[in-house]
Amino acid sequence: MDLLGSLGIFVRVAEVLSFSAVARERDVSQAAVARQISQLEERFGVRLFHRTTRKISLTDDGQMLVVLARPILDGVEDMLTAVGRQSTSPIGLVRVGVTGTAGRFLAQRLPELLADHPGLKVELVVSDRIGDMIEDRLDLAMRVGEISDASLIVRHAGTFSRVAVAAPSYIEKHGEPSVPAELAQHTCIVHASNQNSDMWTFVTNEGAQQFRVSGGFLANDASAVHLAARSGYGIAHLALVDVFDDLCSGQLVRVLNNFPSPNIPFSLVYSSRRHLAPRTRAVLNFILQELRQIRALLSADPGEVRDRTPLPPDRPAA
Repeated sequence: MDLLGSLGIFVRVAEVLSFSAVARERDVSQAAVARQISQLEERFGVRLFHRTTRKISLTDDGQMLVVLARPILDGVEDMLTAVGRQSTSPIGLVRVGVTGTAGRFLAQRLPELLADHPGLKVELVVSDRIGDMIEDRLDLAMRVGEISDASLIVRHAGTFSRVAVAAPSYIEKHGEPSVPAELAQHTCIVHASNQNSDMWTFVTNEGAQQFRVSGGFLANDASAVHLAARSGYGIAHLALVDVFDDLCSGQLVRVLNNFPSPNIPFSLVYSSRRHLAPRTRAVLNFILQELRQIRALLSADPGEVRDRTPLPPDRPAA
């Protein structure tokens, strides 16, 4: 019996509470996963899961074994990494789940990584819908907001605020609002992602306040909202990381500079920290590095994004 292998399968089943999901993830049969769990139960002489036809749940003994097994498995992974596993050339395909605008952000940067690793392939799976990573066969996903799924490993990339932006042509024609309440007199482009999408939040002297906006163009795809803003149609409210490049180039300008929006957590998530392939780790670290560089630029000189002038040609690469 491969005790470490069986413990790895057991802990993963405990994380997702599904034999079938772990079987798909590891490309084995559901019976093989169940057999590993049964062997562990025989080895320790305890029952690890309560099983019904609809669901499974951990027993008290199962919960205890999860707590004891995780440090052991993490220690083995650390040992493999220390010996040199991380130096293995990243080869193969990595599927990354992204929103439309995050996909655009990565599409302009990934060629640098791929040039350094000819054997690496990256597939961007673009969707504004947050699906199941195992069912969607994702190795990594970029997520905005708080992560509530306890089965996912979360690597925090920091926080980014939403910003109100418009094309210079819109500002020249219609002017710009000086306070958030004046958005009511402007054409706004609504990212219709939920029922309150037409309520934009800004921090004022009275604290965070919501302001209703309206316009003739709505879309449930942030990338479409982004493109409509660049066309000069109206003002959009998008995550700073999504519009950073356009602010630097001058294709979009920021309005309502003195009224920030609340910060939004930005993270990379993946299904399990164990057996993270070198190719996946390479893509993960590359994306985190790119996001850190953007945050460093903003921290060093926030005016570079706030002002309407493009960054100088010799600025650090984003």
